Amino acid sequence: MRVFRVIGVALAGAAVLVPVAACSSGDERAPATQGAQPVTSAPATPEPPPEHPFTGQPVAARKPVLAVKIENTAAGRPQQGLRSADLVYVEQVEGGLTRLMAVFSSKIPAKVGPVRSARISDLHILSMFGKPALAYSGVQTKMIPLVQQASLFDVSDSARPGAYFRQPGRSAPYNLFAEPKKLLSAAPKATKAKDIGFEFGDVQEGGTARKSFTVRYPAANFTFTWSADQKRWLVAQDGAKNMAAEGGQLGAPTIVVQYAKTTRSQFHDFTGSYTPLIQSTGKGKAVVLRDGKAYSARWSRPSEEEGTKFTTPDGEPMTFSRGQVWIVLAAPKPVQP
Repeated sequence: MRVFRVIGVALAGAAVLVPVAACSSGDERAPATQGAQPVTSAPATPEPPPEHPFTGQPVAARKPVLAVKIENTAAGRPQQGLRSADLVYVEQVEGGLTRLMAVFSSKIPAKVGPVRSARISDLHILSMFGKPALAYSGVQTKMIPLVQQASLFDVSDSARPGAYFRQPGRSAPYNLFAEPKKLLSAAPKATKAKDIGFEFGDVQEGGTARKSFTVRYPAANFTFTWSADQKRWLVAQDGAKNMAAEGGQLGAPTIVVQYAKTTRSQFHDFTGSYTPLIQSTGKGKAVVLRDGKAYSARWSRPSEEEGTKFTTPDGEPMTFSRGQVWIVLAAPKPVQP
């Protein structure tokens, strides 16, 4: 009995000591673990979608590149599919006229045309895209080996006739049209869109306000007129608006006038008129039209495998407005924007 009493006292003492010790500090607040809020991390800010290297616009994934040679005389207008192009190149051809090369990747129209023949300058321009698909309606016989050696997939009408058709209501040779999806399915390994040197961003300081800008060729001229409502430069050629077959006037947020040395190539047409060779590598002057202003610029492309970079006269990157870009290749001359 004595033993039990000692143990009981000890236990009772312990029972008494515990609350005394707990109250000795005078702090009657609840233990820190009671009512504590769970620790949560702030939600991660979603990364913006990547920009397309040809347009600067958001894109979920980069797709293969298709280039199409398109007629650009009055007999071939209005053209189909140009509104969907990422890039449109204007090139001088025989007789001082021009022809277009439309580059597609982010958007693929149902049909495009009129499709016309390729030129030697196309091969030098296209090499910066890797190995794209090229749609055209033929080349001069002695140029065939150069096409076969070029870094491209041949999806011409002779190589892939099933992708082409004759558009009713148009006369030959301005009635040959193509279905881009069929063209690309014939070139499954065509290079996907990659960096070709362009920079996109907010409008830069400087520049000269311009309502319009004209580029003249020996037998053609282009006038680009700024539309504040549409936020793009509308295209007119030889005094007439360039209308799209889908409706509306052709135009782009950015027009790049790239002055490149132009010489005679080894090729000529059946009349003996020489085929111009545009020197798209090297360096030179340019004018960039965007946001209602003209900016003096410079361009450089060290080799055919590299893209073309555009800079300010001070060497800073020249930014383009996001959206379709026209690159107008013209013979060099002193230009004041």
